[in-house]
Amino acid sequence: MEFKKIKFTNAEGQELSARLDLPDNKSPEAYVLFAHCFTCNKNLTAVRTISKALTSNGFGVLRFDFTGLGESEGDFEDTNFSSNVQDLIAASSYLEQEFEAPKLLIGHSLGGAAVIFAAKAIPSILAVVTIGAPSCPQHIQHLIKSNLEEIKESGIAEVMIGGRSFFIKQQFLDDINSKNLARTVKNFKKSLLVMHSPQDKTVGIENASEIYAAAMHPKSFISLNGADHLLSNKEDSFYVGNLIASWVLRYIKSSNKTNNE
Repeated sequence: MEFKKIKFTNAEGQELSARLDLPDNKSPEAYVLFAHCFTCNKNLTAVRTISKALTSNGFGVLRFDFTGLGESEGDFEDTNFSSNVQDLIAASSYLEQEFEAPKLLIGHSLGGAAVIFAAKAIPSILAVVTIGAPSCPQHIQHLIKSNLEEIKESGIAEVMIGGRSFFIKQQFLDDINSKNLARTVKNFKKSLLVMHSPQDKTVGIENASEIYAAAMHPKSFISLNGADHLLSNKEDSFYVGNLIASWVLRYIKSSNKTNNE
């Protein structure tokens, strides 16, 4: 696997850190854009492992840190769900200008909700994959439920998520509460693969059922039996990456055939 360290700018002119993983000695079947989970980063074990599985199947994968996370510029407290969507659109524009427009979006957890919203603004996208995604962005509030009253009263609060400290502002809550994922996915024009573990204790399996029920065909569902929310077991992550590669290739080849006719 080859890789390139990349920097690109978001809509606010801030520099975001990214890594482009490429298959060895061949042009990619297609380029993939990966959105990591809430407060995570591009180097999460699951993200790295899924990317490795995809590149071994001939895909190029761009994974990046959302604004204010990892090695990217900006303050996390000033970001929200909408800014994550805009970061995805900026990453797509970078790929299109420097390499080739992406054909697949993958999103893990809240990143899964973000890719559904971003897909309609990226014409090149043929398919979208969600992994352990909530059926509404508001689901993330359960992670900070003990701080909700403080945020309401003070406009900001320091919260602990995954053992790390973050500041969350009222504008973040206002933003996620304004988003209707069910309506967005109902009007979806892309092929959709929903992947979720029945044992997910962070985002329950009912979320996958709600996304799948709201979406129109073509749509698919794969149960990740035995996996945890973060896909911390590398075998689970490789399984996910290899399944995605097999699933999306059908749509890519179909699109290529149509374009060549």
